[in-house]
Amino acid sequence: MSPSIPPPSAQRPPGLTPARPGTALVLGGGGITGALYELGCLAALEDHVPGFLATDFELYVGTSAGATVAACLAGAVPARRMYRALLDPHDDFFPLERRHFFRFDTTEWRRVVASAVGAVRRATMHMVTEPQAFDLWQELDRFYDSLPAGIFDLGAYESFLSGFFARRGISDRFEDLPRRLLVPAADLDEGARVVFGAGRHAHVPVSRAVCASSALPVLFAPVQVGARDYVDAGAGRAAHADLALRWGADFVLIINPVVPVRNDPSGVSVPTGHGPRSRVRDKGLLWVYEQALRTAFHARLGAEVAGLRERVPHATFGLLEPDLHDATLFMHSPMNFGARRTILRHGYDTAVAWLRAEAEPLRARFGEPV
Repeated sequence: MSPSIPPPSAQRPPGLTPARPGTALVLGGGGITGALYELGCLAALEDHVPGFLATDFELYVGTSAGATVAACLAGAVPARRMYRALLDPHDDFFPLERRHFFRFDTTEWRRVVASAVGAVRRATMHMVTEPQAFDLWQELDRFYDSLPAGIFDLGAYESFLSGFFARRGISDRFEDLPRRLLVPAADLDEGARVVFGAGRHAHVPVSRAVCASSALPVLFAPVQVGARDYVDAGAGRAAHADLALRWGADFVLIINPVVPVRNDPSGVSVPTGHGPRSRVRDKGLLWVYEQALRTAFHARLGAEVAGLRERVPHATFGLLEPDLHDATLFMHSPMNFGARRTILRHGYDTAVAWLRAEAEPLRARFGEPV
């Protein structure tokens, strides 16, 4: 374990207070709604904990959607400013739009069409010339290899982020950020975690690293950095809080938006597009899959944090996440940018409720909640 968190090389921007030694903020994924939830939580903590500023942590670890929030905070963008900008559709401070995410990679889709046409041609020829040996499932296996690496491409989002950084005077270089930032991602060919912002991956632009960490398989194509392809690191460790401990942090605040909904099938509590229903399955195939993913992720996170607490007993952990009985986040698709006002306020309210019950980890570092 590293003895301490090395200070970044950048000068502290005017007005930015000194970092609180040994503190780390760990932000998880959850798509657009997950990032919005995290900002709502942080805005509430700033409003209700005297002395707390989301830009005062010494280290930021951001995974997937949380990487965007972590990068902005490490670049000294106030959480409340981001919160207000996303709450007000007329505020152009952070002018994010759906088109920045949902852009097709025309080159990739041309390859798909050409490959699929070739697969159909080969299957047809095989069926005509050797009908007895024709195996539909084998031909389908060939067709599967014609599918795209992802439905959408994150190139437009990378351009948006780098443009935002330039307009706000934030460096796109890890070493020039006023706070230390680490962004985990998964190397697709190695099947292993890499950490942008440290070691041999320290030179990668922040905007590209954020996109690499945000490349959720199937929805987004892998992001290429050099000769390697990278995807969302959420499939491995849940929170990557171990990185904070390795860099010497002894106080770690984790904000996790990804929890399953805990439903009572005897009631009518599952919100769907067709009105309230009694079971999760009533939301359809995608939400059954989403619930399964959330259940696995949440269990993995619990085991990960418990293991870290046991191995590093001197470290203090705070875990802020939605109430499992609250379906607000579950109601909306993770990529639903139109629900931003609802999710921002939900995160805010969740943090206020959490402070009433579990504020002890923050008291010693930041002050008594009000």
